[in-house]
Amino acid sequence: MPPSLPPIIDIEASGFGSGSYPIEVGVALPDGQTYCSLIRPLAHWTHWDDSAEQVHRVSRDTLLRHGRAAEEVADHVNDLLAGQTVYCDAWYHDLTWLSRLFEATGRVQAFRLDDIRCLLSEAQADHWHATRTRIQADLGLNRHRASNDARILQATLGRVRLDHPTPRRVPGNAQKEIR
Repeated sequence: MPPSLPPIIDIEASGFGSGSYPIEVGVALPDGQTYCSLIRPLAHWTHWDDSAEQVHRVSRDTLLRHGRAAEEVADHVNDLLAGQTVYCDAWYHDLTWLSRLFEATGRVQAFRLDDIRCLLSEAQADHWHATRTRIQADLGLNRHRASNDARILQATLGRVRLDHPTPRRVPGNAQKEIR
């Protein structure tokens, strides 16, 4: 039985750079459930990068019509993830966008964000890309959405852990000291 998988988060954004903001949050929970929500831009969130839209395929008009209030999304994500360490694959960007969401809504983020790479051994990291490509094909999640990306990351972590287990230290079996 594989060890339980941690919660994973993925954020889609209006672009890169100082004016960008989160437009979608996706979460894959340890029990396999997912959460995904578009975020209606706040009035002062005006930056829009057409090249980012080509990747996530969500128009600003779609966000205005179908996005949830930023406060609602921040509260829901906090409820789902409170007290946990949550992992992502673009730590710097995701941290920036989450900070922008929580700061703009006057909420305090109730979970810790960390980079998924810290969960990988060197061998697992070496096989990450090829495993992710296989998982994406196996799951058939062709639509680029934050929750799909979170599910793919979580499944990839599970697969590389199974295929390339980290050696466990045996008590009393210390390595020779290097002199």
